[in-house]
Amino acid sequence: MAEESKIVDETAAPPAEEGSSSSTAVSSAQAAAESVVPGVDMSQLVGKLDKKTMDQIIKMNPGLRAETQGKDPAAVQKMLETMKLGELLAGMATGKNAKDMASYKFWQTQPVPRFDDDAAKQQEEGEIKKGDPALVPQEPAQLLDDFTWCTVDLENEEELKEVYTLLNGHYVEDDEAMFRFAYSPAFFKWALKPPGWKKEWHVGVRVKASNRLVAFISAIPLTLKVRSKTLSCSEVNFLCIHKKLRNKRLAPVLIREVTRRCNVEGIWQALYTGGAVLPTPISSCRYYHRSLDWLKLHEVGFSPMPPNSTKAKQITKYALPSETKIPGLRLMESKDIPEVKTLLDKYLARFEMAPIFSEEELEHWFLHKGGEKDEDRVIWTYVVEDPKTNKITDFFNFYCLESSVINNTKHGMIKAAYLFYYASETAFASYKDSDAMKAALKKRLNELMQDGLIEAKKMNFDVFNALTLLDNVLFLGDQKFGAGDGQLHYYLYNYRTAPIAGGMNNKMGLDEKYGSGIGMVML
Repeated sequence: MAEESKIVDETAAPPAEEGSSSSTAVSSAQAAAESVVPGVDMSQLVGKLDKKTMDQIIKMNPGLRAETQGKDPAAVQKMLETMKLGELLAGMATGKNAKDMASYKFWQTQPVPRFDDDAAKQQEEGEIKKGDPALVPQEPAQLLDDFTWCTVDLENEEELKEVYTLLNGHYVEDDEAMFRFAYSPAFFKWALKPPGWKKEWHVGVRVKASNRLVAFISAIPLTLKVRSKTLSCSEVNFLCIHKKLRNKRLAPVLIREVTRRCNVEGIWQALYTGGAVLPTPISSCRYYHRSLDWLKLHEVGFSPMPPNSTKAKQITKYALPSETKIPGLRLMESKDIPEVKTLLDKYLARFEMAPIFSEEELEHWFLHKGGEKDEDRVIWTYVVEDPKTNKITDFFNFYCLESSVINNTKHGMIKAAYLFYYASETAFASYKDSDAMKAALKKRLNELMQDGLIEAKKMNFDVFNALTLLDNVLFLGDQKFGAGDGQLHYYLYNYRTAPIAGGMNNKMGLDEKYGSGIGMVML
């Protein structure tokens, strides 16, 4: 249900320094939050943007980059004035006016919102196409003669190894082919085997002659709150096709097959994300990066040297205290699950889209069951236990996902921590107004995240990554996160909902005023 794999350019571009204008994307959802309605002529805004900003907008539109190359700036501006603002900001527009979806031959056959839906239809909430079990094929579509379908058994260590070998070699790299995600078997066990997981939803394609796994796509069960509705759906991820088979049009076939297998189980909606713009994002968030080992990141080409700076200055800039400051901070234990769930449920209810976890699911996603120094550890969750009341007042967690460094003789891996979920009772205390609440929450989240950075640094992580979702905009700047070039678009399959704010304003900066309505963190 995602045309491309979920990997975006979070490892492709160096973190921007604070105050940098290197942003390359604007959230379509945030544009809506700023009262920018899809369908408004670009002429209403285009004259208000300076050339630098216009260049950034063109950069994020692949079709526009080709169409505007070498053209006179006045002619480019005239072209942009004919386009719809919502489409342009979301990266959907092209100079050849492909918003009629003609260039999306597969997606125009699927129950997803169209780029050319009118404004009234875009605000509709609910299922697009009613599921009919009687119409679900009981067998997969026929593949080319050389290939055959398979169900990948992740309980089988050899088949698990095949999956991470395929993804480690063929998942999408950054544009400069400098970095590639390096998944581990432990990561896949964590990501693809939550409570209720279904073996049939781990779909592969093999070469008949050699039995080699050359394509993969997965789905896991998900209970998702979208505003006032609760959906039983699937979360689709890890679409990967061997590089030599990219011209075989396997992606749509894989998407149809995992859709069919979900439909067989009575699941008609799905959530998926991608770095590419497809019909049609419900929100867009941006990746931010915080250097923990700036020198290493500089040596592998991830972090640039800012003008008029030095290595010593940069190392000093990103230095952290050696010890955490919050009293009662400790690793989460099994006994904390009920309290953490109560706190998380209350916190996520504040967002327009968020998961609903059972205690069993929360235990799976948040609690590491091995030793503290387990080399295969994926998730770290910390709670704050009030020393006086022994009540859990806050928690945060992050997971580990390494990236291999391609063609670098000094460093082979970047160890990255990804911010996962968090919650704080600070959001629910009594305040005189919403501004006072936001100020208190901002202060508390900065305290929590600084301690999180310190813990990650202790464990030799090189970089800490986060998106502009949840309440992240309240601390990203203060904690010296820099904007990267990676953008993550959120999609719902067979479900239409109005745009949801993604944490970015229409000036390509963090939006502390509106923040984000996204409370769902995707791997």
